[in-house]
Amino acid sequence: MIEELLPECVVSVEAYGDDEPGNTALYPEEEALLAQAVAKRRREFAVVRSCARRAMEKLGVPPQPILPGERGAPAWPDGLVGSMTHCDGYCAASLVRAADLASLGIDAEPHQPLPDGILEAVSLPTEAERLRRLALDHPDVHWDRLLFSAKESVYKAWYPLTGKWLDFTEADINVVANPNGQHSGRFRARLLVPGPSVGDRRLDFFEGRWAVQQGLVTTAVSVPHT
Repeated sequence: MIEELLPECVVSVEAYGDDEPGNTALYPEEEALLAQAVAKRRREFAVVRSCARRAMEKLGVPPQPILPGERGAPAWPDGLVGSMTHCDGYCAASLVRAADLASLGIDAEPHQPLPDGILEAVSLPTEAERLRRLALDHPDVHWDRLLFSAKESVYKAWYPLTGKWLDFTEADINVVANPNGQHSGRFRARLLVPGPSVGDRRLDFFEGRWAVQQGLVTTAVSVPHT
C-alpha cells in the first residue's frame, strides 16, 4: 500500500498480520533497547526493522542495525533516507537513496475514529472545518484519523531536514479526495513556522498522498531536491 503513495525511486517493504518479511533477529545493540519491552512492542520493533533491512538489500546496502536517534527518529546508513511505521496488524519501511529524495515520511493508522479529545488537540480550526465538509461528501472515511496520520508523515519528513520538533499545530494540512470515488487523494501541509532549506530554496509546504484500504489509513510525504 505505501509504495503506491511514493515515487518509483523509493523501495518499500510491508508486513501484514502475523506475516514476517524474513529474518526478524535483532542486532545486540537493538536488543539492548528492549530490556523492559512487552512482547507486542518487541515484535513490532523487530518486524519493522526486518522490513527496513530488506529494503536496504534491495538498494544494494548491507543490512545493519537501525537505532533510534534523538526524538526516536531512526538513524539510517550514509546515503539513504527513509521512514518506518507500524500499527496493529501492519508494519512498513520505505527507503530511498539520498541522491534521489531529500526526505520522506510514512505513517499507517487503523481506519477508526480518533479517541475523544485528540482531534481538538492536534488540529487547527481551519483543518477541522475542512474535515467537516469532507465528511459530508465522504462519510465512510474517518477524516480525523487521516489528518492525524498526515501530520505524522509530515513530521517524519520534517525532522531529518531540521533536527527540530514540529508541533501538530505548526502545519496546516489541506486534504483533497480524488474525484473518482476511490478512497485516496492528496494533501498539502502549509508550514506555519520557517521551513527547512533544500538546496537553494526554503520550503514553505510539503506535499503528500493518502489512501484508505484493508482497514488502514496510510499517508506518505516525499520531499524532492528540486
